[in-house]
Amino acid sequence: MSDHPPAALQAKPDPGADAVVLVGGKGTRLRPLTLSTPKPMLPTAGVPFLSHLLSRIRAAGIRHVVLGTSYQADVFSEYFGDGSRLGLELEYVVESEPLDTAGAIRNVAHLLRADDVLVFNGDILSAASPLDLLATHRDTGADVTLHLVKVDDPSRFGSVPTDADGRVTAFLEKTPNPPTDQVNAGCYVFRRSVIDEIPAGRPVSVERETFPQLLAAGRHLHAHVDSSYWLDVGTPAAFIKGSADLVRGIAPSAMLTDVPAERLVDPAASVDPSAVVDGGSTVGADGVVAAGARVTSSVLLDGVHVAEDAVVVNSVLGKGAVVGPRTVLRGAVLGDGAHVGADCELLDGVRVWPGVELPDGGVRFSSDA
Repeated sequence: MSDHPPAALQAKPDPGADAVVLVGGKGTRLRPLTLSTPKPMLPTAGVPFLSHLLSRIRAAGIRHVVLGTSYQADVFSEYFGDGSRLGLELEYVVESEPLDTAGAIRNVAHLLRADDVLVFNGDILSAASPLDLLATHRDTGADVTLHLVKVDDPSRFGSVPTDADGRVTAFLEKTPNPPTDQVNAGCYVFRRSVIDEIPAGRPVSVERETFPQLLAAGRHLHAHVDSSYWLDVGTPAAFIKGSADLVRGIAPSAMLTDVPAERLVDPAASVDPSAVVDGGSTVGADGVVAAGARVTSSVLLDGVHVAEDAVVVNSVLGKGAVVGPRTVLRGAVLGDGAHVGADCELLDGVRVWPGVELPDGGVRFSSDA
């Protein structure tokens, strides 16, 4: 599936800001998929997840992007190179040791050029406009502007209350009864001078150290609250949802032109006419979905083979994984090269590590034959 950007990415003039994307995490919640591939590089609706974010940055007119990398850092530069394929100028900084969120931002400061710097977490799928966030930052004269979203269950996140003028008043840890439904969406605009104030060479958290200290010093932290699409893709279920939402056109991306659709099948894949692939599923290059099989709301990476009459629902299958005849996967994750034999049943969060082979009928969750 092509990762060359549509002409729409050339639409806007440069707004005079840099972008920083933090992609140094190990993606432990997505193991075993991330044992071989950094989370932002996992194929999502046919291209690496990071491609969708970079295309969103470029569509806003921003050209200079710095990636803060650590885990499997070479994978990013080998794939994206200097960024010219996406109409960007990409630079890379590798952390020698984990520096946390603010530490990672400080670690790239020597490459920044603009006075305003948009910072993105590399595992967020969002429809929020970077230009709107930048406009809020400039209009209010804030030191830092934070993208906040309203969620149904804010107890799962740290909440961020604001006053009547939109100024941030506190950063609260997860609590059963949060005072607001506004949560940190993982995107910020910093004044360049504020980044220079972050201590260098040690781990620093924006949520636990930088932002509370700025508030305590009376600095201006402003909120940009919107209700557009937003999803943290850090878990298998969320990753699957994000990919399906992209395919179905629920989540926007300038990387995709043939949406909305019920499926996205690589031209080098084979789907039998009697098979069903739907629910926003993707089938990667050299994949096979055999006769009578059903694949719904799932992500099949390159070289996956789903045999006759198998059922795959809400699952992620790593490169070269094999699903035997009549086997059922619901909410499962298979690592690269995993082989599940015939007549197995894997349900509800089970994860099979790379290269593991399960024999025919070897794992079931029900007693029926």
